[in-house]
Amino acid sequence: MSDRIFYWLPRTLSILFILFLALFSLDVFSPDYTIQEMMLAFLMHNIPVFILSILLIVAWKYEIVGTIVFSLAGLIYLGLIANQAISGNFEWFMIGWALNISGPAFLVAYLFYLSKKRKV
Repeated sequence: MSDRIFYWLPRTLSILFILFLALFSLDVFSPDYTIQEMMLAFLMHNIPVFILSILLIVAWKYEIVGTIVFSLAGLIYLGLIANQAISGNFEWFMIGWALNISGPAFLVAYLFYLSKKRKV
């Protein structure tokens, strides 16, 4: 029973995390833009979603890929926040952003690690 939980939990949470990221792209729809501008912006906003989705397919079979990919996703986002802080554009609410994006990414990475560890 617990082996099934450790198998499905990282995969399910990674799908939910990717859907959560996709929600942020919905802010591009506005009457101020043309359909073409909105579609281009929508595609641009979803590039991380597409990349993570493709890599999740690989991680489904090879858990180490999920561990690395979601760890890197969390680190990249923290790097973007750090870049904002260094450039002087930092606001305190960005810490909440970092926790809401990087936290789940690190959790999914750790769960993929546990899934790999239990499988061996």
